[in-house]
Amino acid sequence: MPPELQGDARAASLPRILLADDEPQFLRMLRRMLQGEPMEVHEARDAPGLLLKLDARPSVLLLDLRLDGTPGEELIAQVRERSPDTQIIVMTGHASVDSVVACMRAGAVDYLEKPLLDRHRLLQTLQRALEHRALRLRNRELEGELDLRSALDGIVAQSRAMRGVTKLVLDLRENESTVLIEGESGTGKELIARALHDSSRRRNGPFVPVDCGALPEGIIEAELFGYERGAFTGATRSALGLFRSAAGGTLFLDEVGELPLLMQSKLLRAIQAREVRPLGAGIPEATDVRLVAATNRNLAEEVQTGRFRRDLYYRLRVVAIEIPALRERPEDVAVLASHFLERYARGTRIKGLEPEALEALLAHPWEGNVRELENTIEAAVALARRPKLGVRDLRLAGPRPSSLPEFGTAAGNVSGAPIQLSLRAYERACIETALVHCSRDVCRTAKLLGIGRSTLYRKCKELEIA
Repeated sequence: MPPELQGDARAASLPRILLADDEPQFLRMLRRMLQGEPMEVHEARDAPGLLLKLDARPSVLLLDLRLDGTPGEELIAQVRERSPDTQIIVMTGHASVDSVVACMRAGAVDYLEKPLLDRHRLLQTLQRALEHRALRLRNRELEGELDLRSALDGIVAQSRAMRGVTKLVLDLRENESTVLIEGESGTGKELIARALHDSSRRRNGPFVPVDCGALPEGIIEAELFGYERGAFTGATRSALGLFRSAAGGTLFLDEVGELPLLMQSKLLRAIQAREVRPLGAGIPEATDVRLVAATNRNLAEEVQTGRFRRDLYYRLRVVAIEIPALRERPEDVAVLASHFLERYARGTRIKGLEPEALEALLAHPWEGNVRELENTIEAAVALARRPKLGVRDLRLAGPRPSSLPEFGTAAGNVSGAPIQLSLRAYERACIETALVHCSRDVCRTAKLLGIGRSTLYRKCKELEIA
């Protein structure tokens, strides 16, 4: 880095010290005492000047308690409101226990008595304030990391595709753009919507989910936008509606593709104007809500056929998150099965899965995706007779995916002759099929099978796979 840029970077990292006093001579003395220290020093000589300098977010403020005749507690309160991370040290020539206590209650972290003749004490007090500020900022950073971890706790996956989805959620944590989540039923769209909310700046507000497909057509508008008392027969009281109930938070419109065209038009108006008109109300009301929508339909095709409004589609799809089907990420099956087994087997005698049961789970097409897998594990735990779940406990049905071999046929076996029905034979068939599917790329094959490369090498050696 060039020397001049090094100097700029160093200056940018220096703590900013703001001196606020209406005595020019005293300010000059303070500057001399701080000369040569690794810090930026700025001055303010009255209350308006002090408030202007707060835009630069000073690290520490040395504040004269009698500045401009403004009461110290009042100034401290204004500083705390406009620059909450600024540490305030009060300077006063009229020190008393009452005034110090009042300043501390208002938000000051320390005080110094005038005249300040002890340079060592001044620097020591500043250092304590800077350390206190650094600790507060670090605590906030750790709290933010914990919030993010908590928001992502429910997303159980190890596939590259789902890691991409998680990254998108994290990338959007400081953004309030409308998001459209696309994916088949049962892939976990509401889970992702909730993670978007929990990782956002609105996480302390409400998360309000609504299944648009479950709302009767005649009451959709009233449910979304609310109504006034007497707006229709039976409206004996006013209702906020889901938009206003989600104020300050997130409104999740699940299966938004199920909305009728007339309601799509009204929803578009609410999104564009950021306001809703409750049924029976004379004037619209502003809304403060972040929208996340989800659909299991191909909305682009719905637009082409005229079943979904093009303008609404683009309003909702500011950011798109596509959740792949479970059959497209088989490496997630094992971790999800383990997660659900831990959840539903708690307090029972069930201890795990037999190897054959895990192979059966990996071979199943999972047309119902994660929801189907969860229901399968829950039912198996409820009905199992042995400590480990077997293939029969899973009660799986339906065709197997073409990418995995049938139990009685070896991959690449042209004659289709039956092979020995054993775990070893099936394991060999699975690995050979995966190798062919991945063009014998070892890394991709290991990921597809959900094992490490070293395990794959060992299995190939044991099973005599070239």
